[in-house]
Amino acid sequence: MLRAGIIGLGKMGISHCAILGAHPDVNLVSVCDLSTFVIDAFKKYSRFECFTDYKKMIDTMKLDVLIIASPTKFHGEMVSYALKNRIHLFCEKPFLLDSKEGKIFSAQAKELSLVNQVGYHNRFIGTFNETKELLSSNIIGDLYHFSGESYGPVVLKEKGGTWRSDRDEGGGCLFDYASHTIDLINFLLGKPVKVAGTQLEYIFSKDVEDAVYSSLILESGLSGQLSVNWSDETYRTIINLLAYQKAGQ
Repeated sequence: MLRAGIIGLGKMGISHCAILGAHPDVNLVSVCDLSTFVIDAFKKYSRFECFTDYKKMIDTMKLDVLIIASPTKFHGEMVSYALKNRIHLFCEKPFLLDSKEGKIFSAQAKELSLVNQVGYHNRFIGTFNETKELLSSNIIGDLYHFSGESYGPVVLKEKGGTWRSDRDEGGGCLFDYASHTIDLINFLLGKPVKVAGTQLEYIFSKDVEDAVYSSLILESGLSGQLSVNWSDETYRTIINLLAYQKAGQ
């Protein structure tokens, strides 16, 4: 039985609480959040050890697994401290806002033989797994183009003072929203190696982009378009990945 802890009790942290609470091989023993309102509620209605200091939780609870669902700007220090304490990690996306730092932590986890998973949950949805199988089995046929799209009503008015409106906290639409679509392109079709013609559109936000449009080329030479907009109220949150076959298939 793995002893687990969670840092961050917002929407995703609560979701992870529910998932781990039902997992037969995991014992969720502790939670951590800076909000005294949230922590007081957990103290009253849960059996978990509750903390407002994540280092104290790691130092005292002898965790095997740590879920990090805090704001992105804190991921680096939390990942670093967990790795120093030899704890397996599940970190919500985006992993970090600095790709160089992310590569360092990834290499460190590998060297220590620790799991370091990022929360790109769409990979585990049945639709995308079936698509992966069809592509791998060459049932769909050869591809000549793809379109990766995500649209949703996330930011529909000007916001100030929130993590979504601060590039240093959330990274904007590209990091926080388009990263899901980019991960699916990487998972299903291959790693992007070239980017061109990128447009970052500011719709409601001033310091971060609300939409991303770009041309991508993958390792295989396959080309396609990335089109993501988190300020489109005509859509529910959705990800589309369209692949086009070569003529004659």
